[in-house]
Amino acid sequence: MSLLERQAADAHGLSLYALMERAGEAVWQIASRRFPAAQHWLILCGPGNNGGDGYVIARLALMAGKQVTVLASEDQQALPEEAQQARQAWRAVGDVQSIDTAWPTTYDIVIDALLGNGLNRAPSVALAAAIEQANQSPAPVVAVDVPSGLSAANGAIPGACIQAALTVSLIALRPGLLTGKARDVVGTLQVATLGLHAWLEKRTAPWQRIDAAQLINWLPARRATSHKGDHGKLLLVGGAAGTAGAIRLAGEAALRSGAGLVRVLTHSSNVAPMLTARPELMVDELGRDRLEQALAWADIVVVGPGLGQEKEAQQALEQIENTQKPMLWDADALNLLAFRPQKRQNRVITPHPGEAARLLNLKVSDIESDRLHAAQLLARRYGGVVVLKGAGTLIVSEAGEQAIADVGNAGMASGGMGDVLSGIIGSLMAQGLALFTAASAGCVVHGAAADQLARHHGMRGMLASDLFSEIRQLVNPGITLKE
Repeated sequence: MSLLERQAADAHGLSLYALMERAGEAVWQIASRRFPAAQHWLILCGPGNNGGDGYVIARLALMAGKQVTVLASEDQQALPEEAQQARQAWRAVGDVQSIDTAWPTTYDIVIDALLGNGLNRAPSVALAAAIEQANQSPAPVVAVDVPSGLSAANGAIPGACIQAALTVSLIALRPGLLTGKARDVVGTLQVATLGLHAWLEKRTAPWQRIDAAQLINWLPARRATSHKGDHGKLLLVGGAAGTAGAIRLAGEAALRSGAGLVRVLTHSSNVAPMLTARPELMVDELGRDRLEQALAWADIVVVGPGLGQEKEAQQALEQIENTQKPMLWDADALNLLAFRPQKRQNRVITPHPGEAARLLNLKVSDIESDRLHAAQLLARRYGGVVVLKGAGTLIVSEAGEQAIADVGNAGMASGGMGDVLSGIIGSLMAQGLALFTAASAGCVVHGAAADQLARHHGMRGMLASDLFSEIRQLVNPGITLKE
């Protein structure tokens, strides 16, 4: 972001201080619109350019007739040049107090301009104390760029962290605002491009933010004369004795996502219940000969939901490994893969953090402390495309494609959601989407379906099978379906 700011300033003939003025103006405008009744503004300024933005906001608030209190960290002598200019401009009209002095007894809004983008460790004791005091206040907190204490690079929170009601990300989004622990602390997220939108559109970002708005580009309308064979033959392998639910959820999700034909090979005890519950699925007992025939028939293979890790599961996975057809591995297939690592380019893997930890021989805390790096490492080690599930699901290919799915909610923290995702992605692969595109679109459909349910019914009590009706609507973008 520091490089981008310098390039933007040069491209537009601006000084970095002029860009800082734009930043402060943007935050002031957004915050005052969001909290119009706020009369006493408490502004916390840190030791970098984030603090400089805070001084600009303070001056603008004072000019607008607000009561303003500025509290600054002690290391202000090390401020960058443009931040020093902003501080001097504020000092010409107002005072600066130390952040560890007594705070005002009442104030209506807090502007968090403490740490910004550069965090790479836990905040100092003094800043942590200020962060905790801001969090305990009843006044809403507006974070400049990122909530102080949140890593802009990866969404980790190594220590104390601001709980923002509103975060204004300047110029562009930071990946750490969209994944990891970000959703616990960011609040409402807005981007202020500071008049640089046209220039930014010509640049390539290392990560894409994806949501339901992209679905219409990935899922065009079908030809009127198309038939089921045109929409893919998908094979699902899984469902050990007693785990029919996982493979059933994946199978119906595949059908609801538009796959032409879906065949399921599962334990014999699951066949009759699955056919009864969903007769559109072609269900048969998993065995070596049937699997060989099904692999020859299929366009795409999904393996893992409810598969188990017994000898039969291992034998099936070894047989599937021999095909060169595009495939998706999930759940128990990933647990078995961790024992026998292998790299291939025709595969999507969809681990949650626990499975990712096993695949990389790390701890879950290692994965969650830097989800972006973990996803990249998985792609390098296992090839193909990686979907690292969680809040802010990451999609990464070994070829360098990277996306963050900015969809989904805590209602998805229930059994079977991952099985539904596998079915959706497998279905989109069967319909001809490339691996990375299918994974991206599948994650968006999955998360956006849960978001629609949460809006209508709330998060608690959301079931994986509840997503099916919403999935059908989302895979038909541009069409309004009747209730």
